[in-house]
This record gives sequence, structure tokens and C-alpha cells, in this order.
Amino acid sequence: MQPEQPPVIDFSPFYGSDELKRVVLIDQIRQACERFGFFQLINHDVPKELQHEVIDQCKELFKLPIETKEKYAKDIGGYNRGYECLRSQNFEKSGKGDFKEGYYLGKNLPLDDQYVIDKRFGQGPNKYPAELRDPKEFQRVMDEYHEVMTKLATNLLQVLACTLNLHTKYFEDFCEHPVAALRLLHYPPQDPATTEVEKGIGAHTDFGAVTMLLQDQTGGLQVWDNLSSEWVDVSPIAGAYVVNLGNMMMRWTNDRYLSNLHRVINKGGHERFSVPFFFSGNPNYTVKCLPSCADPQIGAKYPPVMVHDWMSGRFADTYGSSEGKAFGDLRQEVVAGMNGNRV
Repeated sequence: MQPEQPPVIDFSPFYGSDELKRVVLIDQIRQACERFGFFQLINHDVPKELQHEVIDQCKELFKLPIETKEKYAKDIGGYNRGYECLRSQNFEKSGKGDFKEGYYLGKNLPLDDQYVIDKRFGQGPNKYPAELRDPKEFQRVMDEYHEVMTKLATNLLQVLACTLNLHTKYFEDFCEHPVAALRLLHYPPQDPATTEVEKGIGAHTDFGAVTMLLQDQTGGLQVWDNLSSEWVDVSPIAGAYVVNLGNMMMRWTNDRYLSNLHRVINKGGHERFSVPFFFSGNPNYTVKCLPSCADPQIGAKYPPVMVHDWMSGRFADTYGSSEGKAFGDLRQEVVAGMNGNRV
């Protein structure tokens, strides 16, 4: 079987009044979630100018000297905000760590916010490097972008609710005060003289509910196609978001929807910049099998879990160690999930 790229889906019917077009949109997203767990979203309402500003600020940030970036390390402060150095994350057992550096941001919360006081996962103040050429502009762009992306994620979850035969507002409480992280990423080019293939990020599935990726035109993102058992390149489309479901959503839908393997191998000879937005919902929300997804014979496959507990555990697994699973093990899990039998 020939491998297929995830589909490109026009989101504009969400904003319109044509009910027939909305039905088509819902069906397209449902099929993509079942077949790939991935799709590209076009004609959304995020301004292209803001997208360009985000990528430009991302490039400016990673130009800073390593000593400067390390002053804002995410391990300082305990809020999971700030810089992560090259190879600090390792998604596969083999290798020497992922060939990328990153910077975490979120909703900029004051220290007296109750979610910060309660030390809920991913809640806290941001770090805005003072050494940037225009620190205030960096803060403006990132804060505005985070707000716009939170809105888009909330809109997408309304459509996802419809794909699962749920009320359009079903995920409303889940979306309140969410764990929603921006992650600025820089993938250095590989040495053209080396025969070793460096993985910018190893094969993995995401932890949360929904990820929406803004990427430059360099390419390098690959998705595992279960039907052909091959890696498929996801060709960049200017202005589009690569959307994928995370393990939380797969669990929530009782394995009906797929959280699929993906990786990045930057073979283009150029730097690659991307900005994923990870939306994982309210940290105090308890995720349990959706009413429309329970198996009539066995019911729910997974016990309920609080978002805070789920994200804290999954996140700890991939930093500072090689405790991730090998690709073969991960592939087996995804295939088993598609067959309704998680391992």
C-alpha cells in the first residue's frame, strides 16, 4: 500500500453559517483522527502577520549566546518555563539525545494565582530574556500568540466534540484555565559530512490533548503511516497548522482516535524553526472515557486520571534520561491501539 500524507482540511466552515459545509468539516476531521491522528489545518483565523512575527522572534531568541540562554533555563524556578539546551530531551532509548534546543512559554501568570500557588502543572510566570534586541516586543508577540492559539484550540475542540457525537460545548470545562504551552524550537542543520542520521526529535507520541504546530518551510517532520508501515514526510504549507492528537485524547476516546508517532530529521542543510502549541486542558480536570466512546462489551479501557497527574508523569519521563521507549516498542503500541488492544 502506498503511504499517504495526512489530509489538508479547510477550517473556514467553522466560522460560517453553511451547515452542510460544517457537516463536511466534522466528517473530514473525524476521518483524519481515526486514520492518522494528524491533519493540516488551513483557513483558520490566526493572522499570518502574527505567525511571521512569532517565527522571527524565535530566530532572534536562539541567536543569543548559550551562556545567556542558560540564565533562563527551565529548571530554574520550577514552573517549566524557559530554555532547554541541546540534547536535554531523549525520546528514544538509542542515541545521544534529541538534536534541538527549545524555549517554553505559557500564559504569563502572577505568583499569587491560585493555580500557581497550588503548583499545578505548567502554571506560572514566563521568562522574557532581557538581552533580546527588543524584549518588550518579544513579550507582546508571545503573549498575543498564546491567547490567539488558546482560542483556536478551544474552537477545534468544539468540532472534535461534534465528531464524537457530543454537544459542541462538551469540552468547555476542560478548556477553562488550561495547561497550554508554547514551545519555541530550533533544529541545527546536520553536518553534511557525517553518515550518521541525527534525529532532531526522536519517534514519539505527544502527551496531551491536541498539538498545533507552526513550522517554517525547511521540512523534516515525519509521521508514521500504519497502513504502509513507512515514515511519511509532512510537507510544509505556509500558514497552515499541523494538528495532531496526543495520548490524553486517545485515552479519552477509548482508543477510537489515534495518537500517532512522529519525529523530525532535519536533512535540508538549513536551520529549522518551529513553534508547537500544546493544549492539555485544566490541570484539575479528570479525564475519563467519553460517553460516546465506551465499548459496549468492556466499557472503558483506562481508569480516570487528573490532567495534572497525567502531564507531570509523562513529562518527567523524557528529560534528563534515556527512559523513553525504542521505536519498535512505540510502533507496536500505536498499532495495538488501532486494533483496540493497547499494550
